[in-house]
Amino acid sequence: MSDWLTPGLAHLWLPYTQMKTAPTPLAVVSSQGVRLKLADGRELVDGISSWWTACHGYSHPHIRAAVEAQLATLPHVMFAGLVHEPAARLAMRLAALLPGDLDRVFFTESGSVAVEVALKMAIQYWRNKGRAGKQRIVYFRHGYHGDTFATMALCDPEEGMHTLFAGSMPDQIMAELPTDENLRRAFDLLLDTHAERIAAVIVEPLVQGAGGMQMHDAETLASIAEACRRHEVLLIADEIMTGFGRTGRMFACEEANVVPDIICLSKALTGGTLPLATTVARRHVFEAFLADDPGAALMHGPTYMANALACAAANASLDLFTSEPRLVQVAAIEAQLATELAPCRELQGVTDVRVKGAIGAVELCGKIDLDGLRRRFAELGVWVRPFGKVVYLMPPFVIDADDLSLLTGAVYRVLTERAASLP
Repeated sequence: MSDWLTPGLAHLWLPYTQMKTAPTPLAVVSSQGVRLKLADGRELVDGISSWWTACHGYSHPHIRAAVEAQLATLPHVMFAGLVHEPAARLAMRLAALLPGDLDRVFFTESGSVAVEVALKMAIQYWRNKGRAGKQRIVYFRHGYHGDTFATMALCDPEEGMHTLFAGSMPDQIMAELPTDENLRRAFDLLLDTHAERIAAVIVEPLVQGAGGMQMHDAETLASIAEACRRHEVLLIADEIMTGFGRTGRMFACEEANVVPDIICLSKALTGGTLPLATTVARRHVFEAFLADDPGAALMHGPTYMANALACAAANASLDLFTSEPRLVQVAAIEAQLATELAPCRELQGVTDVRVKGAIGAVELCGKIDLDGLRRRFAELGVWVRPFGKVVYLMPPFVIDADDLSLLTGAVYRVLTERAASLP
């Protein structure tokens, strides 16, 4: 480790990190199942699935074999004028899995870019239909849709991560989630007032992730979809976090019987193996781009889009949702999280405990030492990375009850220690 960690850190720029004051990151040398092995010999149970990606755990033999076989034949080829079997099969499978007629798949490499493509689709959809004034996007408080410039403009301005760029991003429209009748009327009025300016509404179905693990019910999601339909506004579902079983359904929008016009997927798409994302459009959206005029086409094309290795991993990941009981496992995780995180409600400094599917969140108040909490979790043998005011768990679906109890027990212990130190 001494020959790479310290010299390497002298040249690395880490994410979301003040490099002058940040503690030295933990050095990982291997991963297996739900565990990360560190260079110093310790093992940590991963409570957050590497930013919510490793739904099947690490190094699943079926995914590994699929990637190895693909590597031997076709690792990558440009996706302009050429296509390949892994991408074609993956597109067919996604179209069959997704609700309604979400059946045109555009591949990218990251969630942020998938959202950017969705925005381009939505705005150009209306332009192609002769309504070029519909260019604005409505997003919701506590929302988060990525770190690129267009997606930063769709994040809660009070959330803090992107406030430095205020004034340099496109001007979009923030709304409150319509979680009650008064808010629904206000949301409906907003769409009614600005309908000729609004191209789309974007929402994270059921759970707003990086904005604080805020949760809403299926009725709220259904009301958003209905309002969009009435006012001729497209609905974009950002299921980058919630897609592929995380909330208990294969896709969160299914719980509300909602078929968005466009859906964005990534993270767990390849089981946490390789970067891949998709933006999938319904038939009527795709058909608006069909014309004799070349200018009506969608002009976007990432260099590594539909990477063959990543598509092979994604196909193997989808196999596992059929051959192994993933959604049953998620239901068991949900029940255990609800039971074992409930005692945190009684602790000083805790304002809420929320559980949805394989997501458990404990919201804190008061001064929060994030680095101290993260360090203490690692000392207890778990990898849990709180952010903002939230300590959360999003474990791999394959975690067993004992390891999950290790995670929830660590959360309770660390927050009990924190409560004892509060004034």
